[in-house]
Order: sequence, then structure tokens, then C-alpha cells
Amino acid sequence: MSVSRGSLYGTSSIGVYGVATDKFAIIPADIPEKFEREVEADLKVDIIKGAVLESFLLGVFIAANSYGMILPRLVRDEELNVFRKAIDAEITVLDVKETALGNLILANDKAALVSPLIPRKALKRIEDALGVEVMQRNLAGSNLVGAIAVVTNKGLLACPLASDEELDELEDFFKVKADIGTINRGNIFVRSGMLANSYGAIVGSETTGPELMRIQQALYT
Repeated sequence: MSVSRGSLYGTSSIGVYGVATDKFAIIPADIPEKFEREVEADLKVDIIKGAVLESFLLGVFIAANSYGMILPRLVRDEELNVFRKAIDAEITVLDVKETALGNLILANDKAALVSPLIPRKALKRIEDALGVEVMQRNLAGSNLVGAIAVVTNKGLLACPLASDEELDELEDFFKVKADIGTINRGNIFVRSGMLANSYGAIVGSETTGPELMRIQQALYT
């Protein structure tokens, strides 16, 4: 597995700008060519370029796995059409007031954890969109379940505030090993500093050696 460091737009918070699954990665249209090559080399998936709400904060607004992608209700038609033409997966617009769906849904190809901030009536829609079992709860006392953890089909990294009991529950639910760690010199919002799938990851340039080792151990061993 390839795990490398990188920065984007002068920041180590690279995860807010992209989404990675085992079938595709979504990145901003104006991404530097060097970073695009790194994504292709490390994640080994097709690259789709786009925007949501005229913003390149794709990791904040999009929740996805290999089977589907969920977009906020305010996505523009032209933005939606770009994804529909490029991605061979279910694409769903979720009609809820919350728009930062990437921060509120944690998903791999086996399960999805959904924040209590999302109305329960939307859970079946999310389940159908991603094609996996859905559970609604918070994590480590936070409703930002998609921001304080990263999950692939091989492992899960949660923030250090997650309890051992929660890690055990996550392992059973996602069918992967779970561990705790930080990114970019102690940042507990691990998703903000990482693009990861089962094949590899790019982490923020400020990620320390010990953090990198913990990430590799959690996601790829």
C-alpha cells in the first residue's frame, strides 16, 4: 500500500477537497497536475473532476462508497450532470437541510454510519443510495461522524476520543479492524487531512512520522 504526504492549495487539509472510494476519486477541476498524478498513483482509481455548490470542498459535501454517491439538495444541475456522466454508480440527491454530508456520513462498501443530525426519515434513502446497512449514532461524543474518522474496506481510523467499546462496535459494523489516531500534528478531524481507499492514501504534509505509522497500521495491516 502506498501512503504519501501532500498538500493542496497551500494547506495540509487535503481531505476536505476530495472523496475516494475503491472505484473512483472525486477531486476539484482546477487541481494541480502534480497532485492529480499522486492521487492516481496512490489510490489506483479513475479520477473525476467536479464541484458542488460552486465549491471545491468536495470532501465536506459528498458522501460516497463504490456503489453510490450522495449529494446535498442544493447541488446545481450542471454539477450533478458532470457526475452522472462520469460515474457508473448510484447518484442520489438527499433532500435534507444539512449540506455537509461528507462530515455526517462515514461509509465503506459494507456499512454506513450516519450522524444523528440527519433526519431518521432519510436513512432508507441513504441505505438505498450506498447499497449497505445503515446505523445512526454519534461517535466519541460528536455528531460529525464523517469528519472524525476514516474507513476503507480494509481498516478504520477514528479520533483518539473514541472509546474501546466504540471501536469494538465499529469493527463489528464495518467488518474491518479499527484503531485511533490523529493527522497533521494532532488534528482529531482525521478525514480533513486524508484521502484514502483500500489501495493507498495521501495524507497532509504536516502528518508526523508516528501519525503516519498509526495510519498505516490502522488502515492497511
